[in-house]
Amino acid sequence: MSQNPPDLRPDLARARVTETARSGQPTIGMVSLGCPKALVDSERILTRLRAEGYGISADYAGADAVIVNTCGFLDSAKAESLDAIGEALSENGKVIVTGCLGAEPDYIREHHPRILAVTGPHQYEQVLDAVHGAVPPSPDPFVDLLPASGVSLTPRHYSYVKISEGCNHKCKFCIIPDMRGRLRSRPAHAVMREAEKLVSAGVKELLVISQDTSAYGLDIKYAEERGHRAHVTDLARDLGSLGAWVRLHYIYPYPHVRDLIPIMADPSNGLLPYLDIPFQHSHPDVLRRMARPAAGSKTLEEIAAWRAVCPDITLRSTFIVGYPGETEEEFTHLLDWLDEARLDRVGCFKYENVAGARSNALPDHVPEAIKQERWERFMEKAQAISEEKLAAKLGQVMQVLVDEIDEDGVATCRTAADAPEIDGNLFIDEGTQGLKVGDMVTVKVDEAGEYDLWGCRV
Repeated sequence: MSQNPPDLRPDLARARVTETARSGQPTIGMVSLGCPKALVDSERILTRLRAEGYGISADYAGADAVIVNTCGFLDSAKAESLDAIGEALSENGKVIVTGCLGAEPDYIREHHPRILAVTGPHQYEQVLDAVHGAVPPSPDPFVDLLPASGVSLTPRHYSYVKISEGCNHKCKFCIIPDMRGRLRSRPAHAVMREAEKLVSAGVKELLVISQDTSAYGLDIKYAEERGHRAHVTDLARDLGSLGAWVRLHYIYPYPHVRDLIPIMADPSNGLLPYLDIPFQHSHPDVLRRMARPAAGSKTLEEIAAWRAVCPDITLRSTFIVGYPGETEEEFTHLLDWLDEARLDRVGCFKYENVAGARSNALPDHVPEAIKQERWERFMEKAQAISEEKLAAKLGQVMQVLVDEIDEDGVATCRTAADAPEIDGNLFIDEGTQGLKVGDMVTVKVDEAGEYDLWGCRV
């Protein structure tokens, strides 16, 4: 099954389906597009279907029907989702659409009237009803055994854990609150139960995701139940005690984020010294036009404070260039801010209108040629900073997690500073005999590039 290629979606989570269907078993295929949060939705749908006796097909030809879990965040992502729906219709014919773009059923049916059903994001029951109508279940209770950890679309050694859904922010360029609603946090004990099962099943890394991880528990008043409190600091400490790496994504730089840093600096806790923070811009006027809850000067002060407590912390972020009204002065401010912030991992998007976003109505939209030119200047700056920071790691000894070993014996690994699919890698190109995917090994860094490292086992 296809997914968004990494060059189009930097937040891609790679899907893997390996099981073989039994004779006569109805099978469902899944095309999972967009971010890791959508991937978790896909895993939950497939887990429910697997529990009902359906097999999971890795290709169109082997599927009795196909579910396309769409992305609708940007117009380019909408176009990609429509292409994926069209491909599934052409290759299979029986297609059920869900996900963020599913919130616009008329738009989808206008382009693809032959689809069987459309549901919105995280509408699991409606997806199951649509599957039942297209392909009736035929379970065999003596054969169809569901793994204790459910169906996973990621490698066995890491897994995404979604702790909440929705978002309370009203950023003008974003329509996620319209598609996925306001913040709805899971009880902390439920998150912990899921995480414990994953670690027991061999997962070495838990990637915590949501729309706004910093706000976790706010809607349920940080409720404490069964010994676990629904607050990001408490959850991070609890998850970090399970013996696996714990990586936090989508952290807004609220003041209480500073309480996470001492936990990250504690080597006895599995919470990685890694923060994924969507700064988006640095200039206060641009942030105000975005309706973002942050200010560039204050974030620089926070970054300095974090590094004072945890010097090894890795900071990654994404930015938007060419936002409506962005002047050359405001863009230069962003470049200067980046020079001072010295972020480790950086992504950048050129602004584009999204149907329903309030930013569409802002005056002074930036011409495409200027957006492109600013994007290139930004990425040149970010690349130079990345290269410098990686060069400083030469000679260091560190733990890495093995993600893949190719036919030539080259091991693709990740350090604590690297999230899967969106950050860099560390490669071991010799002495990999006996290594397996999911192993944690010690290496010494002996070569550095713009985004990746190379090392040898020690």
